[in-house]
Amino acid sequence: MNRGLQIQQLESNQSREWDIIVIGGGATGLGTALDAATRGYRTVLFEQSDFTKGTSSRSTKLVHGGVRYLAQGDVLLVKEALYERGLMLRNAPHLTVNQEFVIPVYTYWDVFFYTVGLKFYDLLSGRLSMGKSYFINRSKTLERIPPLKAEGLKGGIVYHDGQFDDSRMALAIASACVKNGGTVLNYFRVDSLLKNDQGRVSGVEVTDVETGKVYNIKSKLVINATGVFADQIHRMDDPLAPATIKPSQGVHIVLDKSFVKGDSAIMIPKTDDGRVLFAIPWYGKLVVGTTDTPLNDISLEPKALQEEIDFILRTAGKYLTRAPRREDVLCIFAGLRPLAANPNKPEATKEVSRRHKISLSRSGLLSIIGGKWTSYRRMAEETVDRAIRAGILEKRKCMTRSFSFCSPSVNTIPEQFRIYGDRAPDIVNLIENEPGMAELVHPKLPYCKAEIAWIAANEMPRTLEDMLARRTRALFLDARASAEAGPVVAGIMAKELGFGKDWIDRQLHDYEKVLENYL
Repeated sequence: MNRGLQIQQLESNQSREWDIIVIGGGATGLGTALDAATRGYRTVLFEQSDFTKGTSSRSTKLVHGGVRYLAQGDVLLVKEALYERGLMLRNAPHLTVNQEFVIPVYTYWDVFFYTVGLKFYDLLSGRLSMGKSYFINRSKTLERIPPLKAEGLKGGIVYHDGQFDDSRMALAIASACVKNGGTVLNYFRVDSLLKNDQGRVSGVEVTDVETGKVYNIKSKLVINATGVFADQIHRMDDPLAPATIKPSQGVHIVLDKSFVKGDSAIMIPKTDDGRVLFAIPWYGKLVVGTTDTPLNDISLEPKALQEEIDFILRTAGKYLTRAPRREDVLCIFAGLRPLAANPNKPEATKEVSRRHKISLSRSGLLSIIGGKWTSYRRMAEETVDRAIRAGILEKRKCMTRSFSFCSPSVNTIPEQFRIYGDRAPDIVNLIENEPGMAELVHPKLPYCKAEIAWIAANEMPRTLEDMLARRTRALFLDARASAEAGPVVAGIMAKELGFGKDWIDRQLHDYEKVLENYL
């Protein structure tokens, strides 16, 4: 992907009507753009910031059916998500893994309850099952998770779910969209909706944030896939539109993997705020979360509350022999869930279903809200199908159920570079031609100089934050180390993107501000 070429494509088609404009470059928006492009619709996507800048880069890194949704009785949601889990692991094997989880149980009732519940979870996954759940005794549980508190432990329930890299998955979707004829642009802000003489939505006015240039882009359909910002787009269509989003903040912390050891993840099914707590190995670290805090104010850079951080540390400490302390935290990240508002329980968030909702306004604005990463593909399919049923688009078959994001040869690629899929050989070639590019950008981070150079040239990062937070996951793995790597990374980016020292200095300054929310 090259942003300059994407802008050229936009400008060369400015006088023509697109089939679909997608607003929002998170999981839902990118998934919808890919679905549309692979059906052959002329598709363009606009993201006001960077791809997955908001919620979609701040998940628990799970591809899952949702054990807690099963406990809530939402069997259909779990079944759908388990099916989509299977598709994602099959279609993107370079970014997903089969992760073993252990639920430590301290009463015999819990042994029975979770064993039966997870057998039902297995049953719902059908032929796309990732492995059967089973009970293990106390000693085997402690073998898998040595730092687990042993007092009162009866054993553990083992089950399997998927794990992935959320931002890298989004980039794979964006790249696939471009390869299939779509246009995707970051740092393009939609300022207003265009309407025809009949009052129907007919396009958008959009601004290139970098240059300030304004474009009027016409289309048959505009899709609002902006997550927690959906109501802002609704009010561009109708200033009196009611609220449809109830934001909820989820916080995670990142610790050294030594707090759990081994390769098994922990799932704690009961916490003080009613949510489950996960402790999951990820890129050699441990992601622990999450919380559920209702919010009224939303932003692109939400900040964890001190009580949320304390809650995670306190809850983890109840189960681990070595309780994590504040100084052990390598990174803190907060994300906002775009929960579909429940008018009967306006303050509820834990009880709100993660089921998505699709709506078509009188003027023809199509909106998709709610949902979760695991179901991004199904949400996209249903959104485009809704437009077809409404007569806005001609009928074309969905192509994404068996859409592969990489070739089988990805299994022969060195593990370090598998996340780049079929493009990984390009990075290997860079290193072969210039061995110094194999040098790591920081001893505590797994990324080499060749990766930074290739990403800068091929994945549309525009800022140092884009590179350290989402193209690589350096910020999330170790915030302090990412800052120390900043000068090296910014220097490589500037060389590839044609920027000078002023750009480097400005990026380093801006990144220091970003770090405040992650430390």
